[in-house]
Amino acid sequence: MRIRIVCIGKTKAYYLIEGEKIYLDRLKHYAQVELLHLPDVKAIKGMSENEIKEKEGKQFMTQIEGGDRVFLLDERGKSYGSKDFSSFLQKQFNMGGKNLIFLIGGPYGFSDDLKQRADGKISLSDMTFSHEMIRVFFLEQIYRAFTILKGEPYHHE
Repeated sequence: MRIRIVCIGKTKAYYLIEGEKIYLDRLKHYAQVELLHLPDVKAIKGMSENEIKEKEGKQFMTQIEGGDRVFLLDERGKSYGSKDFSSFLQKQFNMGGKNLIFLIGGPYGFSDDLKQRADGKISLSDMTFSHEMIRVFFLEQIYRAFTILKGEPYHHE
């Protein structure tokens, strides 16, 4: 099973781009992990938040196949500690499927179609972070989860 993290917009800050590269490189030792940046939806004057979410949702749906397991990174999702997240990740791998997909939406969240298609929602924090920062935070948590599963000394209690 491959892990795909799909997000709206490119990462612009160089230090966050470096962080993405570091964790993607580290993750090569554990699984095939891909970070895919979809184009920003250009807000046309008078376009509602809902219309923007729908356009983003259509972009996301082009990246999802029938057997994929899909999780939205959403502030109203389930929160995990690092050990619990590693167990969650192991469970997803045990269930099989082609891809395990995590979606990082735009500033207005996700369309109703995506919410219905998703297998669940995950929250990284009660705090709000920029969508660019979340990418690095989430890559680090995936890396941490694999080191926990392998019994490696990265994670400390």
